[in-house]
Amino acid sequence: MWEHDARLDPAPSDGSLGPRSDLDSGNPITVPKQGMQASWAVLVAVLAALAAVCVHSGVARAGWQQLQQMLPLQGKPEPASPAILSQHETERLSADRPQQQAELLLERAINHYDGAIDQIAARVDGWHGQLKLTSQLSSLITIGLNSNDLHVRAAAIEVDLAALGIAKNAKSAARLEKQAQTGPQQRRIWALWTLGLLGNRGVEPGRGNELLTSAMHDPDPEIRHWAVEGISYLGTDQTIAPLLNVLHDDPSPMVRERAACALAQSGMLTEEQRHTAVPTLLDYADDSSLDAQTHAWVYHALRDITGQRLPDNGAAWRGWWETGSH
Repeated sequence: MWEHDARLDPAPSDGSLGPRSDLDSGNPITVPKQGMQASWAVLVAVLAALAAVCVHSGVARAGWQQLQQMLPLQGKPEPASPAILSQHETERLSADRPQQQAELLLERAINHYDGAIDQIAARVDGWHGQLKLTSQLSSLITIGLNSNDLHVRAAAIEVDLAALGIAKNAKSAARLEKQAQTGPQQRRIWALWTLGLLGNRGVEPGRGNELLTSAMHDPDPEIRHWAVEGISYLGTDQTIAPLLNVLHDDPSPMVRERAACALAQSGMLTEEQRHTAVPTLLDYADDSSLDAQTHAWVYHALRDITGQRLPDNGAAWRGWWETGSH
């Protein structure tokens, strides 16, 4: 919907409220009978002329055809134009502030524009200390981290680290490690999350995995929750077994649910890596020691990983898996 623009209703130059003042005040407007009759006559004549012009010119027919051709919501994607950065956008980037660059390029990356991720990779190191986590940038980062494209998720991680002012080096990892082990809960949570992001970008991933795996046994369920979130972004083969253990054994339903999500969709595991969790998930489906809610999360994870829509039935899933059709 178009927003109302005050410029479309200019005020009279004499400073009065204008032609709508009587309506706004609620006072009745009196129109002389002769004037009303004349107005109706003019209106009828104008409408008749317009109808004749429309029929003669084919406007009415064209309008009906246009309505029939209205794009439906269903169906395959219909590109509006090639998904590439326009020459105009590329030329103006260097003149924009880093904040504008980051917001534009991340939005374009989310929409799979060719060249957007390359531009982020080339510019992101120069954005450190220049970005603010505004509501707009935060929303774009969140959307990027939930993209179905791991390259877009990686770009969102890079922008997030730049906005947080976290240098991608061992010194940052060492400082965050200390914060993650002791101190107020919120500082520990923030450090665990950021260690996962750094590890994904190649900064001390092995050490990050050790620390996050250890934190997944913390007595505080919120710390365990964010250890799961952090480790899901490492994206290494070594993270799968700890996530499976948490899904099976953690006493907190919230933490178990986040582990299932990390195995199935969130984080930086590849599709191939997620498939390696399927045999253990099939064992969990038959495990009577697990409660009904955990079984439901197991089946959700199986559906997300495999794309299959089988029922909540372990035998059905195992039969499908053993056919080798995956």
